[in-house]
Amino acid sequence: LDGSTYSGSVALLRGTEVIAERTLGGNEGGVERSGRGESLMPAVAECLVEAGVCRENIVRIVCGAGPGSFTSLRVAGSVAKGLAVGYGVDLYAVSSLMLTLAGMQRRLPPGPYLSLLNAMREEFFAQRVNVDEDGTLRRVGRVGLIAAADLDDARRRGPRFRCVGPGQEIDAYPHARGVAVLIDEILDAGPVNIASWEPDYGRLAEAQVRWEAEHGRSLPR
Repeated sequence: LDGSTYSGSVALLRGTEVIAERTLGGNEGGVERSGRGESLMPAVAECLVEAGVCRENIVRIVCGAGPGSFTSLRVAGSVAKGLAVGYGVDLYAVSSLMLTLAGMQRRLPPGPYLSLLNAMREEFFAQRVNVDEDGTLRRVGRVGLIAAADLDDARRRGPRFRCVGPGQEIDAYPHARGVAVLIDEILDAGPVNIASWEPDYGRLAEAQVRWEAEHGRSLPR
């Protein structure tokens, strides 16, 4: 499941085959704020019923790890942890920026891409990704922040790449079905510690920023 944007998604996989899926908001991407986290659990239940899957059949939970919307990521992370504990299975994490490319229903041509998600404040979370001839996705470098005004400069400075993300040149949202494409990478990374794992929010929540500015110290954990 993924909740990095307000339009989340759920997919049920058997191996690398997607046997049921839901896109919250009713379409690819949906409308901002239409897919809040309270829809994730019903979507999970619908997928299980549709595929005729029992709890004994569940072998792992995979959660989009962000970066992205702070609130939606927290809700998705909490749901994922609850499912993993309830089913007695391991929890795995995957980059939501990678799920944008991996979750697309059409295969991207080989070449360099920049996966983008809104980081607010006129900035984007960004991940460089190369698509190989065989369709393999290879991340290049680390996740970073890029100002909207700097995107054109980035294109001019480096090799030509295409931007992928909500409202970008290639309009796409992270989707949980992309786990099927990334499963080997996910399993190689191993499960996370359910007790301590949190999604990568990318930056502090606005409420936390305001609190720390007002009190002159970090918010206690």
